[in-house]
Amino acid sequence: DCIYQIATGIKGLAEGDVRIATYSSIASNWLPEVIKDFKKDYPSINITLMEGVKSEIIAHLEERKADIAFVSRLDKTNYDWIHLDDDPMIAVLPRSHPLAGHRSYPIAECVNEDMIIPSLGYDEDLTIMFKRNNITPTIQYRTVECFAAMAMIEKDLGMSIMNELITRNYKCDVVKIPLSPPEKIELGVAVPSFESASPAAKKFFEYAVRHLKRI
Repeated sequence: DCIYQIATGIKGLAEGDVRIATYSSIASNWLPEVIKDFKKDYPSINITLMEGVKSEIIAHLEERKADIAFVSRLDKTNYDWIHLDDDPMIAVLPRSHPLAGHRSYPIAECVNEDMIIPSLGYDEDLTIMFKRNNITPTIQYRTVECFAAMAMIEKDLGMSIMNELITRNYKCDVVKIPLSPPEKIELGVAVPSFESASPAAKKFFEYAVRHLKRI
């Protein structure tokens, strides 16, 4: 398969497969428009999306199940990683919450909350944030999807901390406010090695970086 893609690249043919590992927030908010425009220019390149949490995305890269990953910052790795944007972390609260009318949510208040954590509690960026702020949260519920967590928050079953991007397309009657002090996730795109990537993967990598930088 790799030899075929290299051969078609030499011939100038835009053919092949690109396997992308990413967060559901990026898959639903960033990539649809990128893929739509990309397919207009390269209709013969097939795109496969694999959604997961950070540890799953990294495993897909390491096992070469993914050619490209859209993921938060990868430190101390051999991957080629380009920063694309910062995604602020926010508090997601029920409307009845005492701080729902405030301009920001103090992170220290998390120790007093019944928390609802998506990704079955395995959100690495959230775990790092808690550790950095010396917080041991009381996790009342763990969900797979953020939408399920937000639906539970709407019913006053607890609150959560999420990245802003994942909350954009979910229509739940909740309150979303910034954290104090502010926290963010650095989002970017990674490949095991740009030099050794297939021609199809290189095309999508370059195209996505140009497209998303403009956005």
